[in-house]
Amino acid sequence: MTIHPDKLFDISREIVLITGVSGQLGHEYAKIFLQRGARVIGLDARTSLGSEALGREFPDRFMFNYADVTKKTSLSSSLEDIKKGFGIPTVLVNNAAIDSPPSSPPEENGPFEEYPEASWDRVIDVNLKGVYLCCQVFGAAMAIARKGSIINISSIYGMVSPDQNLYEYRRKRGETFFKPVAYSASKSGVFNLTRYLAVYWAQKNVRVNTLTIAGVFNNQEREFLDQYCARIPLARMANADEYNGAVLFLASPASAYMTGTNLIIDGGWTSI
Repeated sequence: MTIHPDKLFDISREIVLITGVSGQLGHEYAKIFLQRGARVIGLDARTSLGSEALGREFPDRFMFNYADVTKKTSLSSSLEDIKKGFGIPTVLVNNAAIDSPPSSPPEENGPFEEYPEASWDRVIDVNLKGVYLCCQVFGAAMAIARKGSIINISSIYGMVSPDQNLYEYRRKRGETFFKPVAYSASKSGVFNLTRYLAVYWAQKNVRVNTLTIAGVFNNQEREFLDQYCARIPLARMANADEYNGAVLFLASPASAYMTGTNLIIDGGWTSI
């Protein structure tokens, strides 16, 4: 049977759950799904002006839900709320993640040998355990319903080591600065969690894929942008909306035979 081209990417009947919706990319993902007719649940530990605006613009199709991705009881409670409001999610975008930003305390961005154990635990808890728990709660519901697409967001720094030379300008001005280890370790773990679940739920019609992304422009320091853009083949950081096509593809019938795969959109970073 021939599928009409428009149907290939039709997600208008999907119930899409996006974790970390109050962040820069979470908001973009929510907006693009809503603009194409899907019902969207934005899950986060905090609200934002962006998520509040989505609620006003799409009052019948957007639901915000407070939850902690590191607590299974919190997620289970969210699932019950979501089932009452929209039904069982058919798409899960595991987007919630934290990192140690450049403005963090010195010990966060210091040498590996002195990286705080508490910082490691916090990042792994959100970025890896959070994905595991969301899959366990929401993915299990999808498996029972025998329908679902799970999209786990990873990073180029889960595939390759951070380029510490990007931060040499900070060391030259007297700072002790290194990109920390925990973010890389957490994002690397996402790959095999994806593969495991793709095989585990293959017969339940739940597809699980990873989307690996690179840096997004967000008014970073000029010195950092100069170093980063010189390193990447397309010579710029991504705009916040440039991963939208990938999440739509992974959620849609266009990727129906795709599971356990890592889709990389990084401006060519990992090609070097």
